[in-house]
Amino acid sequence: MDLVVFAALVVAFALLVTLHVALAARLAMREPRWRGLVALFVPPLAPYWGMEAGMKRMATLWIVALSIYVVARIGAAF
Repeated sequence: MDLVVFAALVVAFALLVTLHVALAARLAMREPRWRGLVALFVPPLAPYWGMEAGMKRMATLWIVALSIYVVARIGAAF
């Protein structure tokens, strides 16, 4: 069971970081460009602005990856 929780932690975190950087980069390609840079350093803004910019699938995946990561962290604590 510990291996499953560890694997979930690693995969969810890697997916979250990848999606976060990709979402920030896509936001930086659109106007206003400063949103991409701000979203890179203030993580909760990335899915929020992503939803506003029409990147609903990527923003939803970001939220799902964060949820899986949080659940795995809680599972690792017990």
